[in-house]
Amino acid sequence: MHPNALIDACAQLVRLALTFEHPADAVVSRFFRDNRGLGQRERAALAETVYTVLRKKLLFDHMAPSGSGPRERRLAILGFAHWQDEEARRSNPLAKHGARDFLRGALSDREQQWLAQCDAVQQSDLLERHRHNLPEWLVAPLKEQLGDAFWPEVMAMSHGAPLDLRVNALKEKRPQVQAELAQAAIKSEVTPYSPWGLRVVGKPQLSKLPAFVRGAIEVQDEGSQLLALLVDAKRGEMVVDFCAGAGGKTLALGASMRSTGRLYAFDVSAHRLDALKPRLARSGLSNVHPAAIAHERDERIKRLAGKIDRVLVDAPCSGLGTLRRNPDLKWRQSPEALDELTAKQAAILESSARLLKPGGRLVYATCSVLPQENEAIAEAFSKAHPEFVPLEAGEVLAQLKVADAASLCSGGDAGTRYLRLWPHRHHTDGFFAAVWERKA
Repeated sequence: MHPNALIDACAQLVRLALTFEHPADAVVSRFFRDNRGLGQRERAALAETVYTVLRKKLLFDHMAPSGSGPRERRLAILGFAHWQDEEARRSNPLAKHGARDFLRGALSDREQQWLAQCDAVQQSDLLERHRHNLPEWLVAPLKEQLGDAFWPEVMAMSHGAPLDLRVNALKEKRPQVQAELAQAAIKSEVTPYSPWGLRVVGKPQLSKLPAFVRGAIEVQDEGSQLLALLVDAKRGEMVVDFCAGAGGKTLALGASMRSTGRLYAFDVSAHRLDALKPRLARSGLSNVHPAAIAHERDERIKRLAGKIDRVLVDAPCSGLGTLRRNPDLKWRQSPEALDELTAKQAAILESSARLLKPGGRLVYATCSVLPQENEAIAEAFSKAHPEFVPLEAGEVLAQLKVADAASLCSGGDAGTRYLRLWPHRHHTDGFFAAVWERKA
């Protein structure tokens, strides 16, 4: 594709994404379906450009008016250039700018002069909002929690996430899978905390790899793997993944159970559960029972009350811990939406807790970094339910031989009450988890 045609396509995709009518990943997928002639490199450039624009929206909105031509084109030029710069810095941390030859082929002399002026802007000369690129309502709660770590965490959230894999322990061992990936010229390193994880260098195509086809690996962030590990599901137990979605944690739980017992994957979206079916077929698991439910008080839930050994509630949330992957969320969420979410989270946790038998374990988790979705929900539940004893997440992980488990946690007298993961500190998405045991 000619450089100018690619930048025009980037501009078109940026315009579609900035309506915020649909999630960015859905907008990108639809654009690719409508433009099937795009090659792999062109798709990568389009996706990375639009995600860079979403990550740096306030900065680019500040720079764009000084240029000429359609606004979306100016934003696309900035997004493409900044993405190329990041790519260059991955191979050479001292590089200031990426290879601009391709981009120059798309730009007029006036556009090149404007881009050079934008490149010359110093970070120190920017307003704070143009450096953190966050909506104002989100800044205060993050600063309150993070203190001096605010800027490192915000910078980490403004870059793309690495690709983590979970090795299916039911089928394979991690060293053998890592060696197989290396033979396919895919470099990886073991994740520092999860015993199942591999962190891949770059973003290789996995769908046709033998290890993927036979179900030896699944794409799953290390933080998400740790949530499944906290449940500590065992052979022969009755386990519920209450908000299973596409089933990433369901598959991890099933492997922990060695495909024995009974594992229910509940979700209110039958469409999301449909995405679990091909993954389940590859996994080799035979103990998983997906079921769409109408709501958290569904009759299927009532029939299982008091019968379940372990319940994982990966509650619907703002998703603000996943900004590295879903930068549009910070522009699509709002304080009003959060109020609705926290009410739903409390109701789901209340209903799911009824499933537990005496001695059973309950794990409440989100991929949010906001206390009102995390600690506030957990502490209100503990106060209202003295029959559920809070466990120290740090101790649970240490017993499971997770390295440096205490560093993954915060809260409580020992500072290890809750699992609390941050992108800069732990190189995972932002996650929270609380653990309880129902009194015998």
